Amino acid sequence: MATKKYLELREFSDEDLTAELSAMEVQYQKLTFDHAIKGLENPLVLREVRRDVARIKTEIRSRELQKMDADQLANRSKIRRRRKSKY
Repeated sequence: MATKKYLELREFSDEDLTAELSAMEVQYQKLTFDHAIKGLENPLVLREVRRDVARIKTEIRSRELQKMDADQLANRSKIRRRRKSKY
């Protein structure tokens, strides 16, 4: 089941997503610094922000994959197959 935040992110444009990503990364850096110096009232906020950053990055990557043509996708699968055979 999709979360509300994920559904909201799907409605954003590409520029909005990159702006939101940079804002969330700055917020995460500030929170980690504040937590290291004086501590946070609710340290679980760090987890929420980190997961939001991951959600945004996932949405950006899925849009990149949708924009790829068939040749690029075929090349991508070759790379993935080669990576799997190494391990």
